[in-house]
Amino acid sequence: MKCNLRIFKLLPLFLLSIISFAQLKAQDGKKDLYELRVYHLDNLKQIEVIEDYLENAFIPAAHRAGVENVGVFKPLPTEPDAGKKIYVFLPFTKSKDYFRFQRKLKTDAKHQEDGKDYIQAAFDNPSFSRVETSLMQAFETRTRMALPKLSSPKSERVYELRSYESATERLYHQKVKMFNEGEIDIFDELNFNGVFYGEPLAGANMPNLVYMTAFENMEDRDAHWAAFSDYPAWLALKANSEYDNTVSKNDKRLLRPTPYSDF
Repeated sequence: MKCNLRIFKLLPLFLLSIISFAQLKAQDGKKDLYELRVYHLDNLKQIEVIEDYLENAFIPAAHRAGVENVGVFKPLPTEPDAGKKIYVFLPFTKSKDYFRFQRKLKTDAKHQEDGKDYIQAAFDNPSFSRVETSLMQAFETRTRMALPKLSSPKSERVYELRSYESATERLYHQKVKMFNEGEIDIFDELNFNGVFYGEPLAGANMPNLVYMTAFENMEDRDAHWAAFSDYPAWLALKANSEYDNTVSKNDKRLLRPTPYSDF
């Protein structure tokens, strides 16, 4: 009798697990899954090893595995993390593609050979200090990444990576709602070249949202934000008390694509 009672009590949790799994399967493929890697580096030698690996081993292996539009970015010289980090953005149209890619990297013989200096680095001569990774799902209103429409050389482009942290999960969801119900539209109207808008599923600064915009150069970036600050639609949106106190920290990074970045 006790055993049957225990099973009865656990039944709702079992059913909930089935429903959650079914919902995940139903949504998979409808929204991008993004990985954002940040390589933390201590010296110039590590930078050389990482860049050689990314250009000649990792990105070619990603392309062979069907992962397109890999972005690799370095902080502008004026940024506090200049020379200390390299950012890598990976888009996946389905969550299972992310896991398949991890397996393919390990079994891709050419990747293992081309990237051996990085992969086989000695314990007392590592290729990096640490690797930071976050996984994100695309926003409901921007289910896929978009390549920016830029004409300037990569050496002049500016990519802005922003993370908006919230004090509570409720306020975080309000900020996501604000993006979905107006803020992204404003970015589109002002031609901010939104590359992606992501809700982190796992990362260091949750609850937060992360997005990337792109500009021809620094002057273009500054002009866009000046226009945004006075834009009537933005002034009306931020005046809505529903969105008060939704951001506790705004962390931004100004980046430039490497010559071998896909965009």
